[in-house]
Amino acid sequence: MKQSLFEKRHEEDWHRFATRLDALERSRRNSTSAKGFSRDYRQVCQHLALAIDRGYASYRVEHLQQLALRGHQQLYRHRGQFTAQMLGFVLADFPRLVRAEWRWVALAGLLFFGSLALMALLVYGYPDLVYSVVSPADVAGMHAMYDPAAPRIGQAAERTSSADWLMFGYYVMHNVGIAFQTFASGLFFGVGSLFFLFFNGLMIGAVAGHLTDAGMGTTFWPFVVGHSAFELTGIMLAGAAGLKLGWALVAPGRLRRGEALRRAAQVSVRLIGGVMMFLLIAAFIEAYWSSMSWPSAAAKYGVGACLWLLVAVYLTLAGRTPHAPD
Repeated sequence: MKQSLFEKRHEEDWHRFATRLDALERSRRNSTSAKGFSRDYRQVCQHLALAIDRGYASYRVEHLQQLALRGHQQLYRHRGQFTAQMLGFVLADFPRLVRAEWRWVALAGLLFFGSLALMALLVYGYPDLVYSVVSPADVAGMHAMYDPAAPRIGQAAERTSSADWLMFGYYVMHNVGIAFQTFASGLFFGVGSLFFLFFNGLMIGAVAGHLTDAGMGTTFWPFVVGHSAFELTGIMLAGAAGLKLGWALVAPGRLRRGEALRRAAQVSVRLIGGVMMFLLIAAFIEAYWSSMSWPSAAAKYGVGACLWLLVAVYLTLAGRTPHAPD
């Protein structure tokens, strides 16, 4: 293809790309103008390669080289900004959001941890009460999993350490499923989130009380104490996000219900983003640490105490110092 025809066909694209570069270079923050930028950048790189291969005039090659160089700088600048935004969310924005929504977090915590503790005490004192929420088959399965003689505590006996990565995937899907159910059911005017917070608390409390009464507390508690810091807190926060959605429908104030729900969802969805992070961490700990049989119970309790303290400090103190302005 002759250079004149090549330029005629693509001159407008180059001009548009240069205009986008000018706008991005003037902007100190990420911008919606970066949408589709990667595609346009790759097209300019392709045109540069064609110009070199076809021996086009040096002024055209140099022009495309400049566009490609500026595009490369902007592409990785915005990727770096995205990484910085993610780090900012993890290190500051998420714990700030949890503290800002402390009323819903407190209510969710009362429902979840309150029902858990109450049911654990009741089942410990009245063992047959476990069968009111857990089937006999599931109780038998738990006995097999938490038998002190089991090679991999908390897992079926036939599982080995080589399957830990499969268990990690299973725990992620299982935990995320519970959290999403607790969150999304808040759309039923909050009743769904109320129910699942209370029900999940009853289930977990019944299991804890029964296994402790059955003499398996020496295996059950060291197993759960580590990952439970992130897992149980994540479920509670998912419930808080669902309750916020439900309240927007119950009491929208002067807003229309759709607008009130939209505003509540902007906050709740961000909460769920942090919940997913918590559940990924919990699944990793459960698959690669909790099920190990070689650490002593004291070591498990020590690590578990540190993780619970870490979660508490993170949610209460992280992000209290404002970032310096860009």
